[in-house]
Amino acid sequence: MNATHTALIPREALFGNAEKSQAKISPDGRLLTYLAPFGGQMSVWVCPVGADDARMIAHDPARPIPWLAWRGDSRHVLYLQDVGGNENYHLFQVAIDGTMTQELTPGERVRCVPLVIDHRYPDEALVRLNARDPALIDVARIDLATGTVVTDTENTGDVLGWLADHAHVVRAALAQGEDGAIIIRVRDTMSSPWRELDRIPAEDDIPSLVSFSPDNGALYVVSAKDANAKRLVRYDLESGRYSVVLEDESYDVSGVYIDPASNDVSAAGILRDAVEWHAFDNEFSITFARLGAVVGGDLTITSASADGNVLVVRSVSDTAPIRYYTYDRKTAEATLLFADRPALLDYTLASMAPIRFRARDGLAIHGYLTLPVGAEPRHLPTVLLVHGGPWHRDRWGFDDMVQWLANRGYAVLQVNFRGSTGYGKAFVNAGYRQWAGAMRTDLLDARDWAIEQGIADPSRFAIMGGSYGGYAVLTALAFTPEAFTCGVDIVGPSNLNTLLSSIPPFLKPTLRLIQERMGHDPEFLASHSPLFKAGRIRVPLLVAQGANDPRCKQQESDQIVAALRAKDIPVTYIVFPDEGHGFTNPRNAKRFTALAEAFLARHLGGCAEPQHPDEDYEPFLHAV
Repeated sequence: MNATHTALIPREALFGNAEKSQAKISPDGRLLTYLAPFGGQMSVWVCPVGADDARMIAHDPARPIPWLAWRGDSRHVLYLQDVGGNENYHLFQVAIDGTMTQELTPGERVRCVPLVIDHRYPDEALVRLNARDPALIDVARIDLATGTVVTDTENTGDVLGWLADHAHVVRAALAQGEDGAIIIRVRDTMSSPWRELDRIPAEDDIPSLVSFSPDNGALYVVSAKDANAKRLVRYDLESGRYSVVLEDESYDVSGVYIDPASNDVSAAGILRDAVEWHAFDNEFSITFARLGAVVGGDLTITSASADGNVLVVRSVSDTAPIRYYTYDRKTAEATLLFADRPALLDYTLASMAPIRFRARDGLAIHGYLTLPVGAEPRHLPTVLLVHGGPWHRDRWGFDDMVQWLANRGYAVLQVNFRGSTGYGKAFVNAGYRQWAGAMRTDLLDARDWAIEQGIADPSRFAIMGGSYGGYAVLTALAFTPEAFTCGVDIVGPSNLNTLLSSIPPFLKPTLRLIQERMGHDPEFLASHSPLFKAGRIRVPLLVAQGANDPRCKQQESDQIVAALRAKDIPVTYIVFPDEGHGFTNPRNAKRFTALAEAFLARHLGGCAEPQHPDEDYEPFLHAV
């Protein structure tokens, strides 16, 4: 097929399985592992670098595998898997010949998240594990040769995160004090008592533990203490004083690269409209300059050989599928491994442009606008696509939902409303207890901006989003019934009181932080809950839910759909029994987008691809 903007991009090309994804190089630099389909699900594959002799080594027929990494011996691959989207991830390992598959963290309620997998310690891994108490994340040490799991460091009840040094000793922790401040704790040895290194006021946002220095005498942290935006800082562990390594007045540091050969922090990125990398020595300055020249796009180093010489680089562009390269630092040669969705190369994708406007109170708001290819930016049907979190942000680059909507003829407006991350702590703090307040009106101001610019047709303007974005859909339709033509809510909460009372155990250590940002008074939360204003909704609504969602339980969707149907307000409701907080099974993603596409075409007048037999969504339409 010749590239053309008039052709509909098949949903299969956008939401079916990627051809390949998540390439990682083995510590010895000889092998690649990646995810690719087998039996309809993303599975673990291995092949030699530069060869096509690939072998599938791990597969789950019920669900795609979401994450993988090399064990330090270069002879085994580790991977995570949950059940039906419940986010209780278990750690598995498998030999590169596909034998000796072993579940390392069994247990019905166990949730495992890797902490350290180091080529210098090929026979062990440190993981965050809640086996002792579902609400407390301890650190466990796993003997990868025997499968033995022992508790390494226990959570005293207030710890939110951990960090190990380069000797595989857990020596730093983030905890929350009674006053809400975040405490950085350290200890000198495994047997030494914990001591407070620093205390970060709650209004300074949550710091991130990055790495210890190569000699383990200093600690790198990303923090907004004494600054507006998050900076990369280096604490001297003996004196407790810190120095600034990288900072920007307005934008957060986002992303740090640690050289596996030296264990040193070699580069860090500042996320403006896209990531801009800053190297800290001449050799890595050359590496990043060369990568920018020959690879381009928004770059991330996803893995490296143990000697640091061979990198796997992920390149993201707004108008191309995601590409993976190997880069040899000795020869400065980049080799394309694959594009994750090569079928998209046959189509012209839409460009994503940064935008800025002022909210009604004067606050500067950033976002992105994507227009249909070849369309004049005049009175277009428009979709306001709201990100989740809400402590997250949209960023420049390829986005399957954005490309899908733009290809169907819609202008796509994305807004990093106040409370979004990346723009400094003042911007995050401006969203405190504003879920249905100024965060909501920022979205309305974005709508008005697009109309005033002449881009959007006010009579054909939808709002769509997932998680907090789904909540934003419900509040927009309930609080301002005339603002939008229709709405699409994906796993969005409808009652903030029931949302907080049903959070999964693994999020309970962060409950105080969530309450500080969202609010905790039941009456206040009810006033910000669209469920209690559901009767004001006047326009068509599509609600989509995963039955196993641990974060926004099905109750959240059930209760607002029931309230709407009791008042004969039109709502379409779809529930997938094998999904959680979002739809990771490609068959369900295609069913949902087929339904949403028809819904938007009916109410906004955009294009729609005919439904295919494997996209039959009718069996999942749900009656409450």
